[in-house]
Amino acid sequence: MTLPGPSIELSFPHRWQAEVLAARPLILPPRHFVYPRAAEEVERGALEVLIRPAAPEAQPFLATCALGFHDPAAPTGLWSAPNPEEICAVAGGYAYLIDSTAPERFTMIAYRPVLEIRPLVREGLLLFVGHHSILAWGREGQVWESEKLSDEGLTITGIEGGVLCGMGWQMIADKEVPFVLDLRSGSLIRSRA
Repeated sequence: MTLPGPSIELSFPHRWQAEVLAARPLILPPRHFVYPRAAEEVERGALEVLIRPAAPEAQPFLATCALGFHDPAAPTGLWSAPNPEEICAVAGGYAYLIDSTAPERFTMIAYRPVLEIRPLVREGLLLFVGHHSILAWGREGQVWESEKLSDEGLTITGIEGGVLCGMGWQMIADKEVPFVLDLRSGSLIRSRA
């Protein structure tokens, strides 16, 4: 199975440059970070990214991001984040938010896998969609995480006026059920029927 190439989505202003490498360089740069730190067999399918922070005192570094799933439904790529120093690297649905000025500081989003990454620049949020819920990341980190919206699989159907509309599958009813979230708090405005 051939997977699509990595996505590059730079909607938010950012203070770094990044290049997805086809393979790990034979000679590693002086600064090399592996995400997560305790990953086993990280080389197999890992996303290799050369990151150059804009800060003059910050040195470039290689980020090796462990692959989550070898599946076209699990995204891979780079996204800018609400904090201009952070880069979001996603490898097969495993999402890492890395501080480009201090790459030892990172957060791995808990969803295994993240199925969609949606930048909302006006709201200052980067949304991570999982099987059951949505997590919003802002300039200072996690802003909110929704309650369980689906038993297996979410679809965002629209975003307007500070609300997010979507559909989630309800196992008991065996059907797709609509939901509406407040984007400021992640609170459910209208619940599943």
